[in-house]
Amino acid sequence: MMQHYPVLSIIILFLGAFLNALFGGKSSIVRNIITFLSTGTSFLLILLLIKPIMLEGKVISYWMGNWIPVSDWAIGIGLEVDQLSLFFALLVSFTVFLSGIYSFKYMENDDTLDKYYVLYLMLSGGVMGFVLSGDIFNMFVMIEIFTFAAVALTAFRNYIEGALEAAFKYIVIGSIGSSFILAGTTLLYAQLHTLNMAQIAALMHKNYTPITLFSLGLMFTGYAVKSFIVPCHAAAPDAYMTAPSSISMLFSGMVNKAGVYGMIRLLYMLFQSINLPSMQILIIILGTITMFIGVTMALIQNDFKRLLAFHSISQIGYVITGIGLSTALGITGGLYHALNHTLFKGLLFLCAGAVFYSVGTTDLNKLGGLAKKMPHTALIFLIGAFSISGLPPFNGFVSKWLIYQSAYEEGFVIVTIIALLVSVLTLASFIKVTQSVFFGQLSKECENAKEVPIGMRIPMWIMAFMCFITGILPQYVTKYLITPAVSATLNIGKYIDAMLKDGYAEKYFKETVPVPNINYKLAGYWRPEYYLILFIIILLAFTLTVLAGGIDVNRRSIVSKEIEDYKYDTFYSGEKSEYSQVGGADLFWGLKYDFRKYFNFMHSAHSGVVNDYTLWIISTAAIVIAYIFLLVP
Repeated sequence: MMQHYPVLSIIILFLGAFLNALFGGKSSIVRNIITFLSTGTSFLLILLLIKPIMLEGKVISYWMGNWIPVSDWAIGIGLEVDQLSLFFALLVSFTVFLSGIYSFKYMENDDTLDKYYVLYLMLSGGVMGFVLSGDIFNMFVMIEIFTFAAVALTAFRNYIEGALEAAFKYIVIGSIGSSFILAGTTLLYAQLHTLNMAQIAALMHKNYTPITLFSLGLMFTGYAVKSFIVPCHAAAPDAYMTAPSSISMLFSGMVNKAGVYGMIRLLYMLFQSINLPSMQILIIILGTITMFIGVTMALIQNDFKRLLAFHSISQIGYVITGIGLSTALGITGGLYHALNHTLFKGLLFLCAGAVFYSVGTTDLNKLGGLAKKMPHTALIFLIGAFSISGLPPFNGFVSKWLIYQSAYEEGFVIVTIIALLVSVLTLASFIKVTQSVFFGQLSKECENAKEVPIGMRIPMWIMAFMCFITGILPQYVTKYLITPAVSATLNIGKYIDAMLKDGYAEKYFKETVPVPNINYKLAGYWRPEYYLILFIIILLAFTLTVLAGGIDVNRRSIVSKEIEDYKYDTFYSGEKSEYSQVGGADLFWGLKYDFRKYFNFMHSAHSGVVNDYTLWIISTAAIVIAYIFLLVP
């Protein structure tokens, strides 16, 4: 029976979508019951796989329609669940379950909710099917399902300014990414005559040809689009901002993780190219650029959800960097941060949704003093803010430290410094948000705000609790979740043999693929000398504040016919900020002034023109393909 759990966990989500399409419009109670049972049962089925797969090390293979391999050749669509795919399935099912509970109250005043829950379950089923599939064409089909569901959900609240435009950007940019993945899949099939991921890995095994290298470049760019890696990230900010917060949570918690999962399977399994120094450098560079550009763009936003969107992009940079380091410790840090990002970023989007539910806006210019009206939400938000900033004892501290340590030990000192700087800027950004939204003077728009219903607070408190638990008990998280997933990432021979037959990988591999011992390094976050870096972060933050104080206030003041004093523009840097009169030691004004050329360039680069963003992606594909042909042997 256990071998049926993976396919059932997918089917039940699509079945829930079908039932909601039939009966969801008749009653909100029926609609909520269908959604709760679908997401809850799927989550339970995935939880039941933890013991056999994570603890006992089994790999479950399931052939749709019982189309098993003939003469060791895969001809059917297979699902395969190892520790890595189960790890991502846990993230997906957990996020979907809590998002559904949150939606019951959060979305109750919206119209056509039967359509919302149909799309919501299609999105969830598509991502679940993607991470459990062992067939690269079936993975593409699932990508198409969740991409088009995501587009529709982005435009669901079409009365919000920019929602339809955001959906248009998403469908154009998402379709380009999907097209690259499909083209790469087609080339692989033309070369190897199979679509089974395990069989492709065995047959190709580093025997690169021009066709397979071209396929690698195309699929790499396609998954970069799905992961929202810079410069393929342009669809994310608007989509995250305009979609309902329950969906923004899914975008950040599972949709971009699907792209990360695809990237891991592409690099570690299909092409086994991650150990090539040239590929490591490419991925680390992209990850570092992503984390830096994401956080600096977040600093200048004046919308709560758009700011969180850029932080989501930045945090994915950490994940990609850890994976690109290709060491056991680096992968551990990357996967741990993927888990943590799902928790704290999902939590922060739920907090933004609570603010919107209570006030009706996420414009930082119009918010302030909400801690007096929404104390639960304020406290929960602080937990999420501490977590994403990497402050102990919350979860972001552990995963970021592992990435810092791995990057430093591998000789990527500049990457370590940039990652530390990004943590400082993340903390600075959330100081800005905390002051703008929850503290300071109560704004006019917030005078009638009330704490959100208990049905919305329960998922928020659960995620806040998980941020704390995964921060204080990292040894258990690594032992039972992360370490098995890292082992599966590196031990591709086990995946191949489970899908086809014992000895299949050895038959095609020219050498034994070593599986590093990953246990001895995991004590790194308990070594006292690494806590010294925390002092460095605090020192950097203090230094930036002092340096900002050396700026002449008059240089930041512009004479105008309309001079006003915007007390809180210091924190949200709104469009009228050029008229502010602020203290000379203000950090945000100092940064904004000293790096105005950079910020002006980034602002103009994010023009909102889809043609420009399309050019970014095509240029990225061209550069990646050229790089691969030049540097990959």
